Amino acid sequence: MGRTRKPAHFPARPCRWIVRQYLLPLWIAAVAIDGPAGCDPCRTRRRRVSPDRFLRGAEQRERTCTRDCRRYATDTAMTPFLCKTCGTQFAPSMQSPSRCPICEDERQFVGYGGQEWLTLPQLQQHHRNAIREEEPGLHSILTEPDFAIGERAFLVQTNEGNLLWDCLALINPETIERVRSLGGIRAIAISHPHFYTTMIEWSRAFGDVPIHLNARDQRWVMRPGAGIRFWNGDRFDLFGGLSLHRTGGHFDGFQVALWPAGAAGQSVLLAGDQPQVCADRRWVTFMYSYPNYIPLGPKAVERVSSTLQALRFDRLYGAFPNRTILHDAKGAIARSAERYLRALAIA
Repeated sequence: MGRTRKPAHFPARPCRWIVRQYLLPLWIAAVAIDGPAGCDPCRTRRRRVSPDRFLRGAEQRERTCTRDCRRYATDTAMTPFLCKTCGTQFAPSMQSPSRCPICEDERQFVGYGGQEWLTLPQLQQHHRNAIREEEPGLHSILTEPDFAIGERAFLVQTNEGNLLWDCLALINPETIERVRSLGGIRAIAISHPHFYTTMIEWSRAFGDVPIHLNARDQRWVMRPGAGIRFWNGDRFDLFGGLSLHRTGGHFDGFQVALWPAGAAGQSVLLAGDQPQVCADRRWVTFMYSYPNYIPLGPKAVERVSSTLQALRFDRLYGAFPNRTILHDAKGAIARSAERYLRALAIA
């Protein structure tokens, strides 16, 4: 008997044909049209990819997209969990991490209920960011109701682009839209690891902008990303007159930002929580651990104070709401350091 001939329309590779014609388009519609969170250009390019091109493998997908999508298929199956106590976001995983090294460090703490986790979508359901103008060219961003450590971030506007100083765990479409209306973000810089939070999400949302961190704190990064730029030394110049200065102390790589154009040209220091502005805002203080009340040693305080005294500024914005010294902030730091060292000597 002769061989039965297949109909002319019958595909040479039926399994591949079924996948291409029926299963793959459904998968693309459900998963592949979305790039990383907030990545609009990436999302557009993935919509344009044909089923044929997807079948050619990972190399083709990488050439199609200019964004950081190489890990996206993996990321969609995993979750970048957030620590509920400190707000740090971890690398994507199938289940929540077993521990948070940030909170287990003696400068922080594990919550009274034990280690707890949540996701960014869960945080977005019940929280919002309030953005307010602190002075011309400077807006604060604060999550409401309070979450994790409760710090505020700042958007510093310059003629050469905007800097996001420090970071919040919450980022949502409303925040992205508002920040874009203020000129967007050219770069991110964060004082220390307690405020790293969702820095990768913020970077991706604004076009993979660089995140400038001091290299001495590299081991505290819980979610690595291509946008992170570690710098060495004691000073790093940004743009628009902005500069970063390493003070050490609370963390080895602790950094502050100097904004010379702020305070009507009198210059502003963005200090994070070192020095920490006191309830009596004529004074600041220095601590190795704020929640656990571990004081900073004399040599570290002297280094922080001497580093800041070498800078020119009149105003200081601290990490928390209303913790601002409007005038003579440099003098307040000098007086506070002297008072602090006297207290340690008496003890």
